[in-house]
Amino acid sequence: MYEAMKMKVEHVMDKGKIADEQRRQVFNKWIKGFTRMNHPTVIQIMNYEQVILDTKHDKDNSGRLMPNLIYVSREKNNTSPHHFKAGALNVLLRVSAVMTNAPIILTQDCDMYSNDPQTLLRILCYLSDPAIKSNLAFIQFPQRFHGLNKQDIYACEYKHHFQVNPMGFDGLKGPSYIGSGCFFHRRALFGGPSTPVPPEIPELSPDHVVSKPIQSQEILSLAHHVAGCNYENQTNWGSKSGFRYGSLVEDYNTSYRLHCEGWKSLFCNPKRAAFLGDVPITLFDVLSQNKRWCIGLFEVAFSKYNPLIFGSQYMGVLMSLAYSHYAFWPIWCIPVIFYSFLPQLALLNQFSIFPKLSEPWFFLYVFLFLGAYGQDFVEFFLAGGTVRRWWNCQRMWMIRGLSCYLFGSVEYLLKSIGISTHGFSLTSKALDDEHSKRYGRGIFEFRVPSPLFVPLTMAAIINLFSFLLGLTAFMRGNNMEGLGLQMILIGFIVLNCLPVYGAIALRNDAGKIPTQITIISTFVSVAFYYASSLCF
Repeated sequence: MYEAMKMKVEHVMDKGKIADEQRRQVFNKWIKGFTRMNHPTVIQIMNYEQVILDTKHDKDNSGRLMPNLIYVSREKNNTSPHHFKAGALNVLLRVSAVMTNAPIILTQDCDMYSNDPQTLLRILCYLSDPAIKSNLAFIQFPQRFHGLNKQDIYACEYKHHFQVNPMGFDGLKGPSYIGSGCFFHRRALFGGPSTPVPPEIPELSPDHVVSKPIQSQEILSLAHHVAGCNYENQTNWGSKSGFRYGSLVEDYNTSYRLHCEGWKSLFCNPKRAAFLGDVPITLFDVLSQNKRWCIGLFEVAFSKYNPLIFGSQYMGVLMSLAYSHYAFWPIWCIPVIFYSFLPQLALLNQFSIFPKLSEPWFFLYVFLFLGAYGQDFVEFFLAGGTVRRWWNCQRMWMIRGLSCYLFGSVEYLLKSIGISTHGFSLTSKALDDEHSKRYGRGIFEFRVPSPLFVPLTMAAIINLFSFLLGLTAFMRGNNMEGLGLQMILIGFIVLNCLPVYGAIALRNDAGKIPTQITIISTFVSVAFYYASSLCF
């Protein structure tokens, strides 16, 4: 059935028009002058059999009505804010309330699909439990992915974020919402458990019972009305009701506010993945996605809902610290940049900044290093990870610190002082043959001449030259005791930068680092070296 439907879609794309009358009705509403950012509301109702099975029946073999598939395109214009994904979710929340007002809502990204038919039974066990259902806002499943290459070179599995950390959250008030694979109790999006926020019209109330047919004119008219771009003006939507506005990471922001209101959540991690999805297959797309997250997290961290201050008052210290761990994620760029450049420039100038190998403080550094990495590895391995994937996760942590964390922090700072920056952009997960082949072979894809790659390339160049200088001095018999810890650190970074060196000098394919990035990075690295020689 899937292959037949796929062929029909491809046929429509090749032909440029739709033969089926009902499906054509949707596209006929898009007239000349409509654009992505300027168009009226479009709502089209079809049922499962008409779309998937291509029949005219609306009942199954036992006479029960089949599920409805409802296409919704909310109204947009250039003068009204649309609040990105959070705004789209709120429109769907209102339209679904008008049509069915079902008490359970599943939010799912468009690249995710169901992988286990037992998932609904699992969540109903929780939502039907009288001991917890009164305060249960949502049930979150971990995001898992198909199509990952064998070693997950870009660490897109996010094992700590999607599997390890939620287990810790689950021991407190529950995990945060991660944007997909999450079942919400509709009531949770209308105020706290004991402090409900009534909607502006009774038809949107979680307790409202829909008594009219879904295709009645009255229902459709109201659905179009609540999907309008000006409907939310002077209402609580985005502040006290629905998915929350004010951050590019609406998932994090919404669950944080729900937990502050007194709701709890649950983490459900069955052996068989409930949902599977796609991952970006180029480094630029991975870093762009992370940069957007960094900006969104800072928007929450430096708002009046700061997790350390506001959160500790309403959730308790431990839960506020758990959310703060994510909110201040981007500041990892500071220690990563420090350890990627300062010891290296000091070594180039024969200056020691760490304890000597014979000093007691040396062992403290070794203990902290091995302890931190050891704990991280144990958590990763117990969650089903492999040694190679863990190593790639550490490499990507360093790469993110030198690129998206840094640029995300700078972009948020510029945005805060009123300087215009690039707008919201979606993460591309489209498959290109060349990209797919290189990704499948575990080869890094740089290709795009982005400023994101400049600090990373600089770090690779400076670390390589400082390591070679230190190694040469050691082979000549020079006393390197005072620089031993710096050599160990630099060697560790050089090992992590091997894909960068290959992309600079050894590769001839289209995925190598663009020449202009290499030239700029080399020039700035030399300038850094001469500047450091004046300081040391």
